[in-house]
Amino acid sequence: MIVPADTLLLLIDIQGKLAQSVYHPEMVERNIQKLIRACRILDVPVLYTEQYPKGLGTTIASLKELLGDLQPVEKLAFSCCAEEPFMKHLRSFNRTDILVAGMETHVCVYQTSVELLEFGYNVHLVTDAVSSRTAENREIGIRCIEKAGGNPTSTEMAIFELLRIAEGDRFKAISKIIKE
Repeated sequence: MIVPADTLLLLIDIQGKLAQSVYHPEMVERNIQKLIRACRILDVPVLYTEQYPKGLGTTIASLKELLGDLQPVEKLAFSCCAEEPFMKHLRSFNRTDILVAGMETHVCVYQTSVELLEFGYNVHLVTDAVSSRTAENREIGIRCIEKAGGNPTSTEMAIFELLRIAEGDRFKAISKIIKE
């Protein structure tokens, strides 16, 4: 089970036109928004990347707004882990459980997840917050990450697992997010 003190939310390459050309883009965007908002309430840090933003564009506006003054880690490699600035930033949080969301499931999300597993992290793939340009590539990415040792989860499952208790101000704020 994930707990806030050990968990980080990693958002991979939710940028430009790609973000609108993936399978079920509205669902993915809505679920990532919920994850960001819930992680803010639960004191779970968020780290996000952008793949070659000069060519692919920056993170979509609705997410950038929620991310506030956080800055993306720019990358050229498909796996975030192949970029030393990313690994340095990731290690600075001292977290073992990584909630992974983003694009594309069969490329950057897959390669990053497998390498995170190889580095000893526990990968929790938020399956309703990842996508690819085709449903088939999304599904094969999810299956391969799971086969490599990643744990499939969903937006609601991860949020409620982090929350753990149905009382108090945090519960009320999270309930609002879930119902939207």
